[in-house]
Amino acid sequence: MAYSTHYHNLSEAIQKRIREDRERHTVNPYAFRDEDVIRRNMDHDRANLWRPAFVRDTEKIMNVPFYNRYSDKTQVFSLFKNDDISRRALHVQLVSRIARNIGRLLNLNTDLIEAIALGHDIGHTPFGHAGERVLSSIYHRHTGRFFNHNIHSARLLDDICGLNLSLQTLDGIICHNGEMEMKEYRPRPYYDFESFDKKKEQCYTDRENIKKLVPATLEGCVVRVCDIIAYLGKDRQDAEKLGLFEEPVRYSQKTIGTTNAEIINNMVVNIVENSYGKDCLFMDEEYFEEFSRAKKENGRLIYGNESMEEEFRTVIEPMFEKLYERFLQDAVSMNEDTVFFRHHVRYIKEITKYSKTLKKPYEENTPDDMVADFIAGMTDDYFIDCYEHLFPDEGPKVCYRGYFDKK
Repeated sequence: MAYSTHYHNLSEAIQKRIREDRERHTVNPYAFRDEDVIRRNMDHDRANLWRPAFVRDTEKIMNVPFYNRYSDKTQVFSLFKNDDISRRALHVQLVSRIARNIGRLLNLNTDLIEAIALGHDIGHTPFGHAGERVLSSIYHRHTGRFFNHNIHSARLLDDICGLNLSLQTLDGIICHNGEMEMKEYRPRPYYDFESFDKKKEQCYTDRENIKKLVPATLEGCVVRVCDIIAYLGKDRQDAEKLGLFEEPVRYSQKTIGTTNAEIINNMVVNIVENSYGKDCLFMDEEYFEEFSRAKKENGRLIYGNESMEEEFRTVIEPMFEKLYERFLQDAVSMNEDTVFFRHHVRYIKEITKYSKTLKKPYEENTPDDMVADFIAGMTDDYFIDCYEHLFPDEGPKVCYRGYFDKK
């Protein structure tokens, strides 16, 4: 299908205004200031010239061992051997790059943007949102509480690892919800960890509360919209590389474009054009409608693909069930010879032994919380290997689509 690409540009008026403001070193009054950072322990992690406030957060996130696991966690497509398909590691980098570009143009705090972006999915389960749904279902059946990857990202960084990250970074992480597009992103500031902890807890007890979260900073709002911008076109690219469609797909071809490059360029341009100098992010009605339509098209054609859903239901979902029940027994017994203890409890204790801000020893968590922590922290390959190690003679068996398998 022939299609002429089209890239929009910022208006001359906005470009001129941005250049003039840069020459005058104009400060954006709506940008979050480093000196206003809030931490649980304000006497620790003080900023200096070579490690400013949110650079510290970024470095802490990138150096926590769980950050390594991004590289083998599904973004959308599981059980494919294909080095060109996006993993979650690439997704967070793309979110960071797009968000920092918008933040630079709007003269926001790009260090804060980077910290939020690189940490926003660190608590994600293996096997993407399908894995998240089944883990939440099992966890809720046992506890009456809900699992959400954005809330778990904050739990991992704050409660489990005790990194003393800023309130602003943690808030951006829990509020990043990339499943909800909005025409206007207006921050709702607050300034204490008591409010943060309350927001986080409400998401465990109320299924709908996750949809009500709004970032406290404009930087958090930028990351939230860029989470969607980063995956819309990239997921389409990946689907085509895998030959997911028997016939060429005709996506809507109007305002924002259909390809990854078009969507990124045109959404960045429109957001900056409408948001420069304002206290919120805003996009034109036409762009918002196309943005929403594109996400729905991906949902119908890619995320709801019946062959992928069937594979997960029949193969991966039963594995979640069996592993959860096995680990729950181990969490109750705390037998030090189990995989659960050796690969999880002991591991957490080792990486947190120097933390000065842990709220409590890890073993004081409930067995269900520790099991959810363990499974959510797994990579796709570890999950499968762990299952085969613990249940070597039992199904189901996972079959990857390899490099040389016919499409």
